[in-house]
Amino acid sequence: MNMNKYTSRWATSIMILSLALLLASCAPAQESAPTAQQPAGNEAASNSGTAVSQTVYPLTVQDATGKSFTFDQAPQRIVSISPAETEALFALGLDQQIVGVSEYDDYPEQVNTKAKIGGITKPNVEAIIAQNPDIVFTGISSSEELVQELRNAGINIFKTTPKTVNDVMSNIELYGKITNRQAEARKVTDHMKEQMQMVKDAVASLKPEQKKKVYIEFSPGWTVGKGEFMDELITLAGGINIAGDTEGWNEINEENIVAADPDVILYSKETVDTKTKQTLDQIIRARSGWSEIKAIKNDQLFGLNDDLVSRPGPRVTDGLVEIAHAIYPDLVKK
Repeated sequence: MNMNKYTSRWATSIMILSLALLLASCAPAQESAPTAQQPAGNEAASNSGTAVSQTVYPLTVQDATGKSFTFDQAPQRIVSISPAETEALFALGLDQQIVGVSEYDDYPEQVNTKAKIGGITKPNVEAIIAQNPDIVFTGISSSEELVQELRNAGINIFKTTPKTVNDVMSNIELYGKITNRQAEARKVTDHMKEQMQMVKDAVASLKPEQKKKVYIEFSPGWTVGKGEFMDELITLAGGINIAGDTEGWNEINEENIVAADPDVILYSKETVDTKTKQTLDQIIRARSGWSEIKAIKNDQLFGLNDDLVSRPGPRVTDGLVEIAHAIYPDLVKK
């Protein structure tokens, strides 16, 4: 395929994510959430005036694979091979400490000044080592097998596996503790919590019979069920995911979707089929029998920004607001 920028990025991301989830499902034990253990720290005032701890080193933490890391000081050279982690680290003001990012990282604009260390599933080991990083961060797109392979090559890699918005915020707070940017992390997560609460309050008055049924398709022929943050975003937005009786990412059953008759259809507005040159919106509308679906008859199809709702980073609550506005435009304003 000769994909354009957006199609290549999304298609690769969804394939990576699906592979990572399949690998995770075969793992012998569930990965634990990252944790931190350290003595009580000194207190410093954040921008909001709330006391925020300064990190006391040495700091010992565990990542999602259960591996322990001890930091004698805040890391000075950081590499990220996950777009979501990269966004979180930049949001903490770590521009000067970030020395390498993946070739798929495109936000914020400063990533363009950083060394590219290859892809997400196949990063360039030599390029990573050349940056002499104190720590390498990665997320859901990297399988545990890849992480172990990189560790065997002598790379100190910290992995996260966020499944909920709260997981995302916890990871950001942990990054703040590791890098002694706790005040910055608090500011980011406070904003995320405000957005989430705003959406919750806006849809709180909906009665069960008023809640709209939602179908989401972010890669042609794929939807998502329980256990993933994209499903949680629909629920937080007051919608009912018609694939909510399934687990994880699933290839769609067209007859089941027609039978479910969703009120709203959400899709990736950047995805284009490189063979037919059709957008995902056009693909969905052209399917046999789908013209009878309520969402299509009422023209309730909404294209969403890929990065906001597919990356479990600091902008995921922006994605939540976008989803909630698409489902209930009268209740949730962007």
